[in-house]
Amino acid sequence: MAEIRKNEALLEVVDENDFVVRLEKRGIIHQKGLLHREVHIYFLTPHEEIIFQHRAKNKEARPDKLDATVGGHVEPGMSYAETAIKECREETGLNLHINDLVFVKKTRSESFDETTGMTNNVFRTYYAYLYKGDINDLKVEEGKSLGFESWSIDKLFRLSDKEKERFIPIIISEENLKMIQQIKNQLL
Repeated sequence: MAEIRKNEALLEVVDENDFVVRLEKRGIIHQKGLLHREVHIYFLTPHEEIIFQHRAKNKEARPDKLDATVGGHVEPGMSYAETAIKECREETGLNLHINDLVFVKKTRSESFDETTGMTNNVFRTYYAYLYKGDINDLKVEEGKSLGFESWSIDKLFRLSDKEKERFIPIIISEENLKMIQQIKNQLL
């Protein structure tokens, strides 16, 4: 079990209708599997690639794995959209406007990380962004990321078992890959 830190950030716990019921420490939320909010933003390139963030080796959940380009918890008092813009700035250095992002969908999911013993029980809102720049121009958030990798969207549907091990399982789940294909069809 991960240690609960004294000055740990508070997040909103929500009910099944996505209404806030109380604030709780982030570690407790994951330890007890309490329902909360997150965002994921996928950056696609004009070359039919998707950019993944390589999580730092010391992350409390899913360390050293490839994840959505940008992701984060919705902080108290913030909307999903406000969080998406804030996280894009923090994790890539890009100052985007909400009109730059394409809303994809909102889901409800729960996953258990056997490495940490933590449960991620979330409402997650997905956005997409057509990134026309160079992947090397994206700012790496120090201490939280090892950088970014671009992968052909078509390649994601035929990954070897060894390649699959590099990703957080939900990222390459059948449902998520279908969503990525829909994003590709919508943006490109």
